[in-house]
Amino acid sequence: MDAVINPPATIGMLGGGQLGRYALMAARTMGYRTMVLEPDPLAPAGLIADVHLVAAYDDADALRRLGDDCDVVTTEFENPPAEALESLARRTLVAPSPQAVSIAQDRINEKRFLADNGLPIGPYALVDRADADPDIEYPAILKTARLGYDGKGQRLVAEASEMRAAWRMLGSVPCVLEQALALQTELSVVVARTSQGGFAAYPVAENRHVDGILDLSLVPANVPKRLADRAVGLAMTITDALSYVGVLAIEFFVVDGDLLVNELAPRPHNSGHWTLDVAQISQFEQQIRAICGLGLGDTSMTRPAAAMVNLLGDLWDAGEPEWARAFDDPHTALHLYGKAAARSGRKMGHLTCWADSIQAAEVRAEEARRSISRC
Repeated sequence: MDAVINPPATIGMLGGGQLGRYALMAARTMGYRTMVLEPDPLAPAGLIADVHLVAAYDDADALRRLGDDCDVVTTEFENPPAEALESLARRTLVAPSPQAVSIAQDRINEKRFLADNGLPIGPYALVDRADADPDIEYPAILKTARLGYDGKGQRLVAEASEMRAAWRMLGSVPCVLEQALALQTELSVVVARTSQGGFAAYPVAENRHVDGILDLSLVPANVPKRLADRAVGLAMTITDALSYVGVLAIEFFVVDGDLLVNELAPRPHNSGHWTLDVAQISQFEQQIRAICGLGLGDTSMTRPAAAMVNLLGDLWDAGEPEWARAFDDPHTALHLYGKAAARSGRKMGHLTCWADSIQAAEVRAEEARRSISRC
């Protein structure tokens, strides 16, 4: 991974969602060719790639072509088949590495990695059998080890028998049981690392979730500087321990005035979307720079404060939102992802607003979202 990959080399993307779309838009602006492997013919990233391989992620012929035609391959989601990444790695550079992704895509592997490296995590237990009786305080949250996101694959449980019933409802698959904590707030930090060890971090974001889905991100986070600095320090430790290459997002819980690592996302992150409008360089261009061995860009903000709100499919329930109203405020940017169908809970786009304070930015973002709704 020490080689520099210059334009017009070809960058491959496993996955075709909005994160891939923005990364490939950045790559094309920088002069790279792009190729996507994604089974959905209408996937957002596939629609803007030079080549869209419409095939399953584990399709041998598609993987062979992606590996042979691309100078580096990355991913835009954390659940690509491990065999697919390993197959690609035998043909071309893969960043982040299959090993790093395998840790981040499995909560059991992730917890063990964090614990083995002395990183702060909350109390948890493994649940992998019907008669499990873990030594943990309730209430607790049962989460599938694999494939859970945006609140999917998890249940809040009050005691052991309820936990066992929830385990069966989740498919009797390996799970982690996390003690429910008294959270003061939730933070995230988006960072980048090159194969040579170059490191850059964006300002820490403060996040609010609704029904397990990110609703609002505020930047910079309204927390003491020591906490923000600690989040960046922990992120550097994590990326070094993983020998990570690319953009990584780390989510934190703030409990009793200190940080606990919640989870890792081996890709650009929803809470970093504000960087498209209010940072010197977006997290998506940073991803391309990192995986291509280029110098990392300036992560500083271009405005004092920003707020990002997600636009879910529910917003379409009463008809197409009134998009023109989002443009009435010159301090607001609208992003739509080009998805074919709006569904409840599906991320269809976002709004980013900026102001002189995080309080003003939050008010502006919430008002902008209300203004476009026909409900």
